[in-house]
Amino acid sequence: MIKARIRTHFQVLSTRYIFQTVPPHSKAGKVARLSSMSNGRPAWEIPKKKTEEPVLRILNSLTKSKDPFVPRDGRLIKWYNCGPTVYDASHMGHARNYVTQDVLRRIMTDYFGYDVHFVMNVTDIDDKIIERARQNHLFDTFRSETQELTSALVLYLRDSWGTYVRDRVSRGLPEGEKPSPGKEADAWTRILELYQNSDWKQECLARDEKFDMYYTSAKRSLAGIENAQIQLDGQNSSLEAAHQLIDSSKDVLALSLDAEHKSTVTDPAISRKLAAYWEGKFFDDMARLRVRNPDTVTRVTEYVPEIVSFVERIISNGFAYEAEGSVYFNTLTFDKTDGYSYAKLEPWSKGNRELLEGGEGALASKAGRRSVADFALWKASKPGEPSWPSPWGPGRPGWHIECSVMASAILGDNMDIHSGGIDLAFPHHDNEMAQSEAYHQCSSWVNYFIHTGHLHIEGLKMSKSLKNFITIDEILEKFTARQLRLAFLTQLWNAKVDFSESLMTGEVRNLEVTLNNFFTTVKALVNQANGEGMASDGYHHFEAPEHELLANLYQSQAAFRESLCDSFNTPGAIDGLRDLVSRTNVYINSRGKAQNVALVQNIAQWVGKMLRMFGLGEGEKTELGWGQLDETGGNANREEILMPYLRTLSSFRDNVRQLAMEKSETALKDILALCDKLRDADLVPLGVALDDQEDGKALVKLVSPAELIKAREEKRAFLDAKAAKKVASAEAERQKRLQKIEKGRVAPKDMFKPPIVPEGTYSSWNDSGLPLTDAEGKELSKNQVKKVQKEYATQLKLHEDFLAWEKVNV
Repeated sequence: MIKARIRTHFQVLSTRYIFQTVPPHSKAGKVARLSSMSNGRPAWEIPKKKTEEPVLRILNSLTKSKDPFVPRDGRLIKWYNCGPTVYDASHMGHARNYVTQDVLRRIMTDYFGYDVHFVMNVTDIDDKIIERARQNHLFDTFRSETQELTSALVLYLRDSWGTYVRDRVSRGLPEGEKPSPGKEADAWTRILELYQNSDWKQECLARDEKFDMYYTSAKRSLAGIENAQIQLDGQNSSLEAAHQLIDSSKDVLALSLDAEHKSTVTDPAISRKLAAYWEGKFFDDMARLRVRNPDTVTRVTEYVPEIVSFVERIISNGFAYEAEGSVYFNTLTFDKTDGYSYAKLEPWSKGNRELLEGGEGALASKAGRRSVADFALWKASKPGEPSWPSPWGPGRPGWHIECSVMASAILGDNMDIHSGGIDLAFPHHDNEMAQSEAYHQCSSWVNYFIHTGHLHIEGLKMSKSLKNFITIDEILEKFTARQLRLAFLTQLWNAKVDFSESLMTGEVRNLEVTLNNFFTTVKALVNQANGEGMASDGYHHFEAPEHELLANLYQSQAAFRESLCDSFNTPGAIDGLRDLVSRTNVYINSRGKAQNVALVQNIAQWVGKMLRMFGLGEGEKTELGWGQLDETGGNANREEILMPYLRTLSSFRDNVRQLAMEKSETALKDILALCDKLRDADLVPLGVALDDQEDGKALVKLVSPAELIKAREEKRAFLDAKAAKKVASAEAERQKRLQKIEKGRVAPKDMFKPPIVPEGTYSSWNDSGLPLTDAEGKELSKNQVKKVQKEYATQLKLHEDFLAWEKVNV
């Protein structure tokens, strides 16, 4: 008996397995149906798909086309993102790149469900870092060692200023205006004069985009020097006066000190200290922008031994050579070798000297390089530069090698995605791929390369010289992290973004307000429905409008996925959400009490979930919608939260009771006025909005107090403007009426006589005052008679009106 039961159970399991693993119309599928029928069950077939799910395609910089995304290892994605070079404050260019990369990463993890290992480097040793750290160190040392203002100090600053004008300001000057040694002061007088000419200034900026910055620094320094001389002449040699001079000339002084003493600064800790400070600031800024931390952060200074080993293998593989303590990658040899290709991303840039030299850095040496396209894997350190030991002598890593080594150390010989800004495509990313493939001896180190587009400010490239350089600190004083992210989401990740005030105050603000209002309304409806309980009202609330709205939800969800599968088309996805919100608002306003609140709630929950997926959420994820910033700081106790509301409620109750007890004739009117005051004034600072409804019950909404106050003030301003316009219109009408009345002050019998008309116009009149003859005694013509009679009749009516007005008003 037991054996029979086991056998029957095994047959059932076998039948289920067959249906799960074979096509329904195959021979095996027919066997499965027969087997099922033999057990007394009806046949079951695998459902046929009505529509196919879209395939994720990514715009791949390697092919310049949208390629189907295929991870190498199941759901695992190995992703390396080029991180910052940390030597100064983070700016809007960083925001554009890292917020956008964060959005793409969130889509892959939170929407498509991939297991992403996201690695990002921090460049903490670089020409810019070395130079900035060294100059800061020398400046700080000089400042701390200076104890008083002296003639020698002023003279030293004058010499430094002259050098700065020749070396920096002159870069933008035309040849005929460049000062020679000892003639800087004379040239400066001429420069000050020419600077007032905007055309001349633009020509200088065309020669050197930093001209304005250098000019400003020189002008500030010279003013400091002249002020110091005045202090000295007045016998003021204080420490404060000395430091005031030094601080006003920091840019000028830093270059002179660096030229004289840079060889004395060799401690890597000096560069690392500067880099560590700005790295901390960078990640603080990223946190404020709601950018997720990388899964793994790598720093160049932590991987120097691995970099040395990496370079050694590239040499042994025949693709690099040593020259005077440096090691260079041989691009020509690599490009000619079968299976390899140099500059896969931008082959047209191979001979672009400006890009190639820019990729090597300001402190790079060209000694021993066989080709202009060859790039440094290892740089021999010069005086004033930090160094690490290597087989080729003391030196430091080249810029491009760091990413190859650190990415390989974490992700191995291949990665699914490599990302960064479009400005890094050549030579940095092309050099990365070449040296990595030379090391791993593979033909493809990266499967998909994605590059974020440039950022422009008000149509122009961001630049300190153009005075449109915006730090993240500065931008977050004007706009929220959510608004910045919305601005980037409404534009394609790979396109150039033109960031402007009109974009933020127009499209972005309108979108944010639309979504906030939608979630506020839905929350109020849900709270109201919950307050009324779950009892049925006898209706199912799922009629034609509900079916139509549900179909809109299904369509929006499908379109949303299609947009994101289309190489992360976030503008299309956002438009889809906006359209669904609009349709839902129409439904809410048209259905009234017949609406299906549960359906509306489901739509709001999905929209909120998708917005949070993009990184736009605030507060608890369980909250309906995308959340709001916690303006209380999250530490308020129960009494602090409740008392403002309780006081308002108590005051309203007291006033209502007082009116009721007085039993005045206007009590009902006064109580209604109190209700309006509660809605329009008392509850607004508390963030409570009451919307009156047709059934007499108010819809309660919780809204940001700032938004309510702003809306109230805008409404007041509108009503005031409307009232002022009405008053102005009435006054204009009154003045028009007075002018008309004043015109009637002249009696008709006097209107054709002096002084109303010039002396000698007419020579005789009848008894009514109508003229009979002209100045020469000739009778008036028929046309003239008709004209004066018509004017007389008009004036008679005006005069009668005037007399009537005068009788009433005088």
